[in-house]
Amino acid sequence: MNESPRELLRARGIEKSFPGARALDGVDLTLRAGEIHALMGENGAGKSTLIKILTGVYPPDGGVIEFAGQPISPRSPRGAEELGLSTVYQEINLIPTLSIAENIMLGRQPKRFGVIQWPALRRQAARALERLGLQLDVKRELGSVSIALQQMVAIARALDLQVKLLILDEPTSSLDEQECAALFAVLKRLRGEGLAILFVTHFLDQVYAVADRITVLRNGALVGEYETARLPRLELIGKMLGRPVEAVSAARKRPDAVAGERGTAAGPTFLEATGLGRRGAIHPLDLAVGTGEVVGLAGLLGSGRTETARMLFGIDPADAGQTRVDGRTVRLRSPREAIRHGFGFCSEDRKTEGIAPNLSVRENIILAAQASRGPWRRLGRTEQMQIVEHYIRALNIKTPSPETPIRNLSGGNQQKALLARWLALQPRLIILDEPTRGIDVGAKADVERLVDSLRERGLAVLFISSELEELTRVSGRVIVLRDRRKVGELTGDFDENRVMRMIAQPHE
Repeated sequence: MNESPRELLRARGIEKSFPGARALDGVDLTLRAGEIHALMGENGAGKSTLIKILTGVYPPDGGVIEFAGQPISPRSPRGAEELGLSTVYQEINLIPTLSIAENIMLGRQPKRFGVIQWPALRRQAARALERLGLQLDVKRELGSVSIALQQMVAIARALDLQVKLLILDEPTSSLDEQECAALFAVLKRLRGEGLAILFVTHFLDQVYAVADRITVLRNGALVGEYETARLPRLELIGKMLGRPVEAVSAARKRPDAVAGERGTAAGPTFLEATGLGRRGAIHPLDLAVGTGEVVGLAGLLGSGRTETARMLFGIDPADAGQTRVDGRTVRLRSPREAIRHGFGFCSEDRKTEGIAPNLSVRENIILAAQASRGPWRRLGRTEQMQIVEHYIRALNIKTPSPETPIRNLSGGNQQKALLARWLALQPRLIILDEPTRGIDVGAKADVERLVDSLRERGLAVLFISSELEELTRVSGRVIVLRDRRKVGELTGDFDENRVMRMIAQPHE
């Protein structure tokens, strides 16, 4: 790394609003040649919006961007590439049925009299890969190589555009440790060549392994820019969450009765997972949830919380370890099998994976109950209304009518309707992934009271939340994840402070 790297990009006062939301509020970003700069923040921090503004996907509403000392305002990703900025996204935007060479040279194929010069194309593609230290058969179909190599091909394509700034958006999300190490070796080589690299990630260990500086965003605003070597992990987590450790109260002492309710004095173990994992998603972990127990799953965005939930529910089945339900070994290879064993799952993506927006409140609530019966045993209208009216009253769902389209309800009432959908199946375990995200304070309190009532009724609850105060308030035990692996478990008297410290603790 250079002693005094020169500034390559200066973004000042960047603003962007969308209907009903202010995505960026006066954000600054400085990127230097010959540096790897990490951009960090939780959901809604504004990272994706900032990247899209830098690369011409969105126009900013305010602020200025200078690149190599000149004001720029790219109108498209192609325009940004012509200026020397290129992005490699988490979802690789290449064509798997074309060869590696064709993907690297797509849109820039050397031609003579309108005919592609294949030998020249392949030589140029091979040279682009050699810059990354790779020797591949460039005639090979892209889809036949690993995701890690596809990521490298995407980077080689970006570099062949003569970029000065390379933006990597979650490039390691599908890579294992060896593949990450290979990528980091390439990034360090490119840094040594004077390239500026903006590295967007949620993985703390990776940031401290490769990044020179860190910019933190929160809720669309700039928290600050820091030298990685001078920013302790715990302080970084506090800045991302907006809760400095010093501001977190001491562990709340609870009466023995309450601690017993919240702690390990639950009923018999309902779910026990041993060494359960999925390659590229979550490292093998142990996890247990008892009847009448709320177990929290804590961690920063990208820590593996949702991946764990999806694995347990059979959406993305585990490829390692074993699962026992009521002491019997089971294989959860699909949501249908999980439901058959008494599982319910409320996804964090309420709009895409939860509600059916054009259906009524009634239809949304009875959806899972009807599906569990199959196409030939339909729920009668009277039975439907009994179920729906019961849960509208029990959960205080505010709707003009059961026939009101669910899209017309507030976010909090939509969330309650989704909970009703699963409770109508009378599950024994319910997985709640960010059940209070995007709903108002009153609705959050209703959901927390509901979780407590489910515990009292003997349900096992796995509760996932990025709000640590909420998580520690409702959970009897907390399992802590970081960088897609379990790093610890908290019982007894604990608070946000202890959770944050456990997240910050480096891997041994």
